[in-house]
Amino acid sequence: MSEDRSLRLLMTADTVGGVWQYAVELAGALAPHGVRTTLAVLGPAPSPEQRAEAAAVPELALVETGLPLDWLCGGPEPVIAAGQAIAELAREARADLVQLNAPALAACADLPMPVVAVAHGCVSTWWEAAHGGEPADYRWHRKLMRDGLHAADRVVAPTAAYAATVARHYGLPEAPLAIHNGRRPLALPAGVTAQDFAFTVGRLWDRVKGADTLDRAAARLSVPLLAAGTTQGPHGETIALRHMRALGHLSGAALAQRLAARPVFVSAASFEPFGLAVLEAAAAGCPLLLSDIGSFRELWDEAALFVAPDDDAGFADAVEAILADPALRNRLGEAARARAARFTPEATAEAMAALFAQLAAEAPARRAA
Repeated sequence: MSEDRSLRLLMTADTVGGVWQYAVELAGALAPHGVRTTLAVLGPAPSPEQRAEAAAVPELALVETGLPLDWLCGGPEPVIAAGQAIAELAREARADLVQLNAPALAACADLPMPVVAVAHGCVSTWWEAAHGGEPADYRWHRKLMRDGLHAADRVVAPTAAYAATVARHYGLPEAPLAIHNGRRPLALPAGVTAQDFAFTVGRLWDRVKGADTLDRAAARLSVPLLAAGTTQGPHGETIALRHMRALGHLSGAALAQRLAARPVFVSAASFEPFGLAVLEAAAAGCPLLLSDIGSFRELWDEAALFVAPDDDAGFADAVEAILADPALRNRLGEAARARAARFTPEATAEAMAALFAQLAAEAPARRAA
């Protein structure tokens, strides 16, 4: 990357999941590396709060494309058309590189510049974890994902554990490069004292998040287990919580208020490529109680307690043990906070900027070929 010229990056994102926060914070952290980002938003338009977040990022241009999200489409044609539209936008923006946070977009896109596909998660690997096998209605999506991943110049995943899953699932010749996600700590309100409750955050309707396990655990607890997140999914999925106290979607300020009380943060996910909610809780100093899966072990080993994903009694017993032992609670909270300090947007940006520089250096040879 030339020091006298910034590198122009076109990056895709959506507004309905963790990719938005990842993309906006990464764009901000890339700016000191000389990377100017055009953020192409697919799916629903950003909220006023999200637009304000993007406007505060230096060297970030926001483009609301109106294009559909691949995982909400009913067939391949809209995804193929979206990929081609993104390719045209990249040419108009004179992008030096493209980062696709939805790898299926690369399947049929004619992109003359280097492409980095970031596999944050996908329908097919999720379905395999949730149900086994693959959904007949989404075989087209698996093909587009496979073609997009193979077409990309580099593939990145947020953990080595998920990188191995992606490589196996899509027959990649080598595992994606593992670059951990980062998140800035939430601004916690002052003067909040520690309170005895357990807390979870996520898509509660999503069966791989383990809300059913935690709901059973809540029935065994002497303290409340509060659950923030949606109970209804985009395709009619729903969960009825009988024992956890459902809070619905929380704003950033409301979430910070809960985390400031340093509850025991629990996740019983059976499948999690990374887990930004866990990182937010860890950065707030909450003791972590997590399902014993590969990605969580990779990120939080020796900084959390682990329980089998479907062991509701184990989760309940561990919550009670943590709350009954102030020294253990403090030790786990400080260990989580120290570990979270490794996972920052700046650390992610440093690794991505090095990858971009390598691809930019290879680009002339790529075009000649």
